[in-house]
Amino acid sequence: MIDITFPDGSVKQFEKGITAMDVAKSLSNSLAKKVLSAEVNGEVWDATRPINDNAELKLLTWDEEGGKYAFWHSSAHLMAEALESLYPGVKFGIGPPVDNGFYYDIDLGDKVLHEDELKKVEKKMKDLAAQKNEFVRKDISKNDAIEYFKGKGDEYKLDLLEGLNDGEITFYTQGGFTDLCRGPHIPHTSHIKAIKLLSIAGAYWKGDEKNKQLTRIYGVTFPKQEQLDEHLVMLEEAKKRDHRKLGKELELFTFDDDVGPGLPLWLPKGAIIIEELERLAKKVEKEAGYDRVRTPHLAKDSMYYTSGHLPYYKDSMFPAMECDGSTYYLKSMNCPHHHKIFDALPRSYRDLPIRLAEYGTCYRYEQSGELFGLMRVRSLQMNDAHIYCTKEQFEEEFKAVNDMYLKYFDVFGIEKYVMRFSTHAPEKLGEKYVDEPELWNETEEMVRDVLIKSGIPYQEVADEAAFYGPKIDVQVWSAIGREFTLATNQVDFSQPRSFNLSYTNSNNEPEIPIIIHRAPLGTHERFIGFLIENYAGNFPLWLAPEQITVLPISEKFGDYARKVLKYLNNCDIRCSIDERNEKIGRKIRDAEVKKIPYMLIIGEKEVNEQKVAIRKHGEGDQGTSTVENFVASIQEALTINK
Repeated sequence: MIDITFPDGSVKQFEKGITAMDVAKSLSNSLAKKVLSAEVNGEVWDATRPINDNAELKLLTWDEEGGKYAFWHSSAHLMAEALESLYPGVKFGIGPPVDNGFYYDIDLGDKVLHEDELKKVEKKMKDLAAQKNEFVRKDISKNDAIEYFKGKGDEYKLDLLEGLNDGEITFYTQGGFTDLCRGPHIPHTSHIKAIKLLSIAGAYWKGDEKNKQLTRIYGVTFPKQEQLDEHLVMLEEAKKRDHRKLGKELELFTFDDDVGPGLPLWLPKGAIIIEELERLAKKVEKEAGYDRVRTPHLAKDSMYYTSGHLPYYKDSMFPAMECDGSTYYLKSMNCPHHHKIFDALPRSYRDLPIRLAEYGTCYRYEQSGELFGLMRVRSLQMNDAHIYCTKEQFEEEFKAVNDMYLKYFDVFGIEKYVMRFSTHAPEKLGEKYVDEPELWNETEEMVRDVLIKSGIPYQEVADEAAFYGPKIDVQVWSAIGREFTLATNQVDFSQPRSFNLSYTNSNNEPEIPIIIHRAPLGTHERFIGFLIENYAGNFPLWLAPEQITVLPISEKFGDYARKVLKYLNNCDIRCSIDERNEKIGRKIRDAEVKKIPYMLIIGEKEVNEQKVAIRKHGEGDQGTSTVENFVASIQEALTINK
């Protein structure tokens, strides 16, 4: 017999080899019908996989992320089965679940798949799903797996097998389709009721532009049709809010082939948003006792060897440059430069904590296939800072950083968030993580303690820490429910030793500081991308690149309109005037498209009364007022960042 521990702490005994599905059936048949997968000792498994040892068990339905993961993973296999049936000889790359659905990369040879063919694939998927075929897991030797895919002529699966060893290779079969896969999967195909294949794109094999470009098919599935219908409505809203589309329409940023992929050019209106965000951050950081510094965009390789970035992070750095007999790299992180600034002067315990802040530009070599608008770029401006403190100061400093996040959430109206607490994997010390087991345990416990005491919602995730210490990634959700990794808060016990950083303690002895890496607003690029989507381009007044536009009904009211414009300029308001020879309706429509928060309309009545007619974007007429009273009424919204 084995002990199964449930999430509520209760324990029941079952026969060795029982499956999570059998456990579910023993509890409730109605529950068993909803179970898609199971969490066994923290790892998501097939609900039909035997459990042979004592285990902590959580049954996963559609309502849990692990349930959705298995559902969409299985849907990718179902799509692959349909494609193999419709297009014999198709070869398969990878087919993972993603945040909202799944995709599969395929090679159709000379065949070009068109969007209008997706309906045919959907129909075939529905037919196959109705067969209620089970997903069957099978352990297989590497030699047998190689022979199988050699027989199919699938060089992509053979490529994947090169990195695997005996004992870690499994096949999954449903119906007539078999795939190399580690799972997990749902019990059978008939759980998949509603299917929509969304789009076709190109994707280089393994994200490397030197490899062949494959066809990537994106799709989404649900247990019920009404869930799919709601999701498609949300996708339509997401299209309207796409930061790439709105960024172009609102003239915020652009990309240019001559500049290079992943290197955004900020247009004047986008630069205003950057300046306002910097102004806000500098104000908040000044109040919190930060000192501002500046560092160069490159450094010698010796510094990055000391920091550990070259051994651990080289693939994400741009190639080296040779100059004057030395090797230089574009900086991918600000932290080593800040450590050098800390070390430039003698430090005493009386000086600590020292908080060094910078809006530094970093460069990271993202694979071209992974670049995505502002969300994944190669040039990024970071709201970065490093705190050097004693162990006794750590709790207060780490909490203060988290409190800063909460302050920003209030400013930007972010209501849904969670702190993702990433810890190390002990078995990967020396390989992926600095080999200091005692320090890992100590610092992780320190972070955990702060989170618990603060009452901040958090999720703990193993094997996702930085190489030098545990970290928190701040996950936020936009107005339409899309999740973003916005910011980070990291503990570093390694680099102070690597750089021989120290301060003189109260006993006049050298002591090593703890370093906190933090970036509450992340990068300008990703944060502005998030804000564009969250606000749908309707930025709050203080952040809007153009806050007010003056619209004279005709040229004979131009003198008074320009007088109003001058007053607004003197009030430090970002404003413009539309003196085109167009009807007022056209001017209003154009201002609405530009999402300018306020329009001040001026006609004969307004001139005679020395007033303005106020129109608010998306809300219409707001009545009339003197320009002085109008400015006074919006002063608080204008000065949030002053």
